[in-house]
Amino acid sequence: MKLVLTGGCGFIGHHVVEHILRNTDWQIVILDKLSYASSGFQRLRDIAAFDSSRVSLFAVDFAAPLSPGVLQEIGDVDCIVHMGAETDVDRSITDPEQFVRTNVLGTFHMLEFARRQPKLKWFVYFSTDEVFGPAPGHVAYQEWDRYDSRNPYAATKAAGEELALAWANTYGVPLFVTHTMNVFGERQHRNKFIPKVMNFIAAGDIVPIHADPTGTISGSRFWIHARNVASALCFLLEHAAPREKYNIVGEREVSNYEMARFVADVMGAELQCQFVDFHSSRPGHDLRYALDGSRMAALGWALPLTFEQSLRKTIEWTLHHPRWLHE
Repeated sequence: MKLVLTGGCGFIGHHVVEHILRNTDWQIVILDKLSYASSGFQRLRDIAAFDSSRVSLFAVDFAAPLSPGVLQEIGDVDCIVHMGAETDVDRSITDPEQFVRTNVLGTFHMLEFARRQPKLKWFVYFSTDEVFGPAPGHVAYQEWDRYDSRNPYAATKAAGEELALAWANTYGVPLFVTHTMNVFGERQHRNKFIPKVMNFIAAGDIVPIHADPTGTISGSRFWIHARNVASALCFLLEHAAPREKYNIVGEREVSNYEMARFVADVMGAELQCQFVDFHSSRPGHDLRYALDGSRMAALGWALPLTFEQSLRKTIEWTLHHPRWLHE
């Protein structure tokens, strides 16, 4: 099988590449524009992707149509996993136009590419929990619940979902949609929560913990390792139904404070932290997200590694590869 993966140089994307190389005999075609989030080819070098004849890469911006030469080189494909996107909420608030261009127009061009594939089995649109907005109390959103985007990033991902469904309904593109929550793992960008906390602790600085306006309740997420996301994706390529949506969810809810404490414990350091009402000062950041993962469980998918196992391995790996805390 030949699979096209957008954003394959990125954090989650390179874990998907590694998982496919280890567990299948598929060919992988990576499309990536090498933005700030890609770290160039470094992630792919680290997993020895370039040592495999099964991997080819095109440094292209899929927010524009693929050129005739690139189309000729790619040839016919069996599956397209559209994971590439602008994802940083802060950046979406300060520069929303770039997010509209990449996440909406880029999805349009990839769907157009998909509908011209004569033997396409699947187009996978990789979306986010943020399309649902904040989850108050004990709410956990199911796949088809209403959307309430609170920032430009979430809105552009929701728009991409609607485009995907329209191309399925109008042109018969075989596709399904996934929603994923906060993802962690090796080689994550230093601006993300876990490496950021590690840097604060290593420097002996106070760790800011996002909290509610009272400064007493920290935000929370259902965290999941990128390898588990890759496992779920490959599972769905075998078990998904067309025009459906699937939540890929970590095993339990963890507060930002608990996460920071776990990181400090693994590092053998004391946690100095301060709860900060970041959400009131920066509208668009939500205190709690939550998804219902029962649909995936009913299909028979289970997490390959527990949350604690995955998180401990990630922290220990990063401590032994400190350049990823600074690049």
